[in-house]
Amino acid sequence: MVHRSFRNIGRFALAACAVSIGAVSLNAQTAAPMGPNPSRVDVFAGYSYFGTHSPLNPSGVQYSSDNYGAIGSVAYYFNKYVGGEVVFVAHPDGNNDSLYTISAGPIFRAPLQNFTVFAHGLAGGADLLGPNDDSAAGFSHNPYQWGVGLTAGGGMDYDIPYFNNRFSLRLFEADYRYVHADFGPYNAAPTPGVGGGRANINAVDLNTGIVAHFGHVIPPPPVTYACAVSPATVFPGDPVTVTGTATNIAPKKTAEYSWSGDSGVTVSGTSSTGNIDTKSLAPGTYNVKGHVSEGKKPGEFADCTASFTVKAFEPPTISCSASPTTLAPGDSSTITASGMSPQNRPLTYSYSSTAGSISGSSSTATLSTSGAAPGTITVTCNVVDDKGQTASATTSVSVSAPAPPPAPTTSALCSISFERDKARPVRVDNEAKACLDTIALSLQRSTDAKVAIVGNEDAKEMKSKKLDKSAAERAINAKAYLVTEKGIDGSRVTLYTGTTDSKTATTTLIPAGATYDSAGATPVDESLFKKVEKKVKHIVHKK
Repeated sequence: MVHRSFRNIGRFALAACAVSIGAVSLNAQTAAPMGPNPSRVDVFAGYSYFGTHSPLNPSGVQYSSDNYGAIGSVAYYFNKYVGGEVVFVAHPDGNNDSLYTISAGPIFRAPLQNFTVFAHGLAGGADLLGPNDDSAAGFSHNPYQWGVGLTAGGGMDYDIPYFNNRFSLRLFEADYRYVHADFGPYNAAPTPGVGGGRANINAVDLNTGIVAHFGHVIPPPPVTYACAVSPATVFPGDPVTVTGTATNIAPKKTAEYSWSGDSGVTVSGTSSTGNIDTKSLAPGTYNVKGHVSEGKKPGEFADCTASFTVKAFEPPTISCSASPTTLAPGDSSTITASGMSPQNRPLTYSYSSTAGSISGSSSTATLSTSGAAPGTITVTCNVVDDKGQTASATTSVSVSAPAPPPAPTTSALCSISFERDKARPVRVDNEAKACLDTIALSLQRSTDAKVAIVGNEDAKEMKSKKLDKSAAERAINAKAYLVTEKGIDGSRVTLYTGTTDSKTATTTLIPAGATYDSAGATPVDESLFKKVEKKVKHIVHKK
C-alpha cells in the first residue's frame, strides 16, 4: 500500500498540474502582456528530488526517496503556448533502489512579463532497480527492469534580465510521477536469485535549475518610423521642431537618422529631432522627410513624412473676464484682458462699460459700480497692435439688489418660580415680581413688542381637583401684576398653559414682525377665571 503522506503529495502534485494548465489556458485567452520574444527551443538542466515510500508487492519492501538526482529536458515550441518536450531524469542513489526515466509529451506555457508558467504531461519508459534487501533474514535483489513511467505537473521560470534574456532560472518544477515495473514471479526472501514482484510507485519530483533559450517563435518585427512637427502651424520666423519615433530598433544596434525637406526648407539635425528654419518661407504647406536605419537589410530601415503650414500674419485676439462677477451696489470688480498677437506684436488696451465707471490702460482695469442700478453691466475689452489690427471681447458683471434686513425673532426672558409659597402656590411673590419688573422694562423700551406667558403645573397638581387649573392661574396672576402694577396694556400680554412638569411660568419677548411658536402650548380663556383675577388683583396689591 502506498504511504498515506506520499499519496497526499501525489494528489497535491496533480492539483498543481491542474492549476498550471488552467493558468496557461486563461493566459492564452486573455493575452497577458508578454516580455521578450518567446523562444523556439528551451534546454533545461538541474537538480531533481525524488520522493516516494511506495512498496514492492507482494513483499511490502519500501522504495526509498532519493535526495540526489539530475534532470535534463529539451522543449520545442510550435507557437507561443504549445510545444513538445523530451525529459531525462536520473535518480541513481536511493537507499535500496535506483531509477532512470526518459519520457516525452506536450508542454504548455504562458509567457508573462518576467515569468513563464508551464505545465506538461509525459509518458515513457522507466528503468527501475530494487528494492534490494541485503539483510541475512530478508536477502532479496531485483536487477534493473524497464517499465512504464507517467508524469504530470508544472512549474515557473524567472527570466534572468541579462545576456539578452537567453537564460531563465527555474524557480520550481513540481511533478507527479507514476512508475510500473514487473520483476517476474515473486520469490520469498531470503533468496539468492531475483526477488521478483510488481512495483507500482506513486512519487513526486521536485526540480530546479537553469533554462537556456534558443531561437524565437516570432520573427523580429520590421523597423517603423513616424514623425511629427510641433507646432504644425506657424508664422514666418517661428521655430518648428520635427521629432521622429522609431520602433523595433534592436537594443544592441545604433540607429542613424537624417532629415530633408521640400525646396526651400532647411532642416538641421542628425538625431531623432530636427529643427526647421521658417524665416524665408512664404505662406503655404511644406513637407519634411525623415529616414532611420539600423542596417541595409529589408526591415532594418524606414522613412516618415510630416507637414507643417506657414500662414500670413493675423490680427490679435483677446479674452475678457471679471472677478468677482457678482457685486453689491458700490463695490468694485477687477477686469482682466488677455490679448495675444500671433506675431508677438506690441499691444495697447482700452475699456468701456454700460454703467458705472472703469479705469485702466494695461491688461487689468477696475470697474466701479458706484451709482449703478441693480442689474447687468457689460464691459468691453479692446486691444490694438502696432499694425492697427484690433480685437474686442466682453464680459458681464451683475449688481445685486441690497439684501432685506433680517426678520425679527423671539427671545426667551426670565422664568417665574411658584415653588416657595406652599400655601398659595399660584401667588406672585417678590422674586416673581423682580422677574416681571424686568419684563415690564423690556416692554416699555420696545413699545411695539408683546410678551407670551406660559403657565405650568407639576404632576401632583394635575391629579388634584383642588389645584386644578393652577397653570392658567399662574399665567393670569403674572399678567395681572404687569397690568395693574406696571401699567402694561393687557392686549400686549398673551397667556398659555404648557406641559412642563413644574410650578413655573416662562416668558418670551415677541418683537414686532416676529411670530411666536406656540407648538405644545394651549391658549388660556381668561373669561373662565374672572373670580381668580379679582382675587389676584387684591393679592398683588397687598403689602
